[in-house]
Amino acid sequence: MNKKEIIKHYEDIALEVEKWKKKNSYYHSEISRYHRFHIQEGSSILEIGCENGDLLASLKPRRGLGIDASEGMIKAAKKKYGRRKNLQFRVTDLESFKTKEKFEYVIISGTLGRISDVQLFLKRVSTFCTPDSRIMINHYNHHWSFVLRLGEKLRLKMPEKVKNWLSVGNIENFLYVTGYEVLKKDSFLLVPKKIPLISPLINKTIAKFPLLRRLCVSNIITARPLRPPDNATNLTASVVITCRDEKESIEGLVKRTPNMGKHTEIIFVEGHSKDGTPEEIKRMMKKYPNKDIKLLTQDGIGQGDAFRKGYDRANGDFVLWLEADLTTPPEELAKFWDVFISGRGEYVNGTRMVYGMDKNAMPRLNFIGNRGFGKLFTWLLGQRFTDTLCGLKAISKRNYIKIRKEIEFFGDFDPFGDFELIFGVAKNNLKVTEVPVKYVPRQYGETKTKPFKHGLLLIRMSFIAFRKFKLF
Repeated sequence: MNKKEIIKHYEDIALEVEKWKKKNSYYHSEISRYHRFHIQEGSSILEIGCENGDLLASLKPRRGLGIDASEGMIKAAKKKYGRRKNLQFRVTDLESFKTKEKFEYVIISGTLGRISDVQLFLKRVSTFCTPDSRIMINHYNHHWSFVLRLGEKLRLKMPEKVKNWLSVGNIENFLYVTGYEVLKKDSFLLVPKKIPLISPLINKTIAKFPLLRRLCVSNIITARPLRPPDNATNLTASVVITCRDEKESIEGLVKRTPNMGKHTEIIFVEGHSKDGTPEEIKRMMKKYPNKDIKLLTQDGIGQGDAFRKGYDRANGDFVLWLEADLTTPPEELAKFWDVFISGRGEYVNGTRMVYGMDKNAMPRLNFIGNRGFGKLFTWLLGQRFTDTLCGLKAISKRNYIKIRKEIEFFGDFDPFGDFELIFGVAKNNLKVTEVPVKYVPRQYGETKTKPFKHGLLLIRMSFIAFRKFKLF
């Protein structure tokens, strides 16, 4: 099966593509819904193998370019969506397509099986990407090959030409050798035809179980180019320190916070302290004029409110969040910067669960709870988490802004701010990298940890994550 034969096949069925998609509207609507969940409206998107443009149009991009080798498919797309100024459709050879334009998302939906040289193709695709871009590949599960071919013969689905029935492992390997990092692997739709009540029930619950998910018809793999941020030598850092009644810790925080990148600012977000913490911060601003220290007073109450104000006002390219109690040494911040600047992580999460710690640092009940919930959230969110409540975490300002735009999706649910970040990171498929940090007993003041209250919070967050990520 050569390239000309494949193009001719799709030219022959181009006039019927609308009919075929309506016949399997449930399958196509679910694929579209998955992409809409993970891609923000107003993004720049390239779809390779766009057919009649339905998927691209459903994502409401700021700039959408759909390309296809079939002139008939592009005519169908232009006829349907040609009046939308944000969409453009172009006839081109998919394997030799070139552009200087960069896109936030590149979608390869049902197309990889037609490509003659997948390695060279994916290498070319990387030229359309920035370090922040995401590649989303939707490919039929090779275990379904017989059923799908039978469906085509029975005129139950659109006939397609598939040269390569690739497994998830095959695709992962192609991505690896061409310089990508796989972020997420999802198996999707155990029942691809609409059966009222039954299809949603099975696809949203039973199909999520570890063994059965391998039998789903579609595999969706999300990856990113593995490369450092652009203009790395000129990037800056902000350290947001949330504090309430932490006067004795302030000078240690100022002295021990490392300089990172071209410039480092320290932002104290003060929570209506009664022990003189604001005055101590002002004294540090005078004592260390060579350091860029800022003082903010939060408008509301709670750590989540303080974290949001600090992040909103931060000027750095990479924003690190540190709790003020000095249980996590400020010197550890430099490790987070190194991960970011090398391109090895986009959300850098501290974990206290690796190094040994003093028995007074964390009560045993808290330790066991953190271990258990870490495993649970790893399953719920699809990336590794061993410690969701560590007081040190970091993300680029650009990605934080992206998460803030979607805060209404989850609602006002998180008084501490940790899960607001974590859930936003998972929804936007950001690379989570955990950095082991030391954890030491508090030197000054009293702990604000409340084991049972925080345990109930974690249980609540688990239910929200299950509902939003497993039942969506």
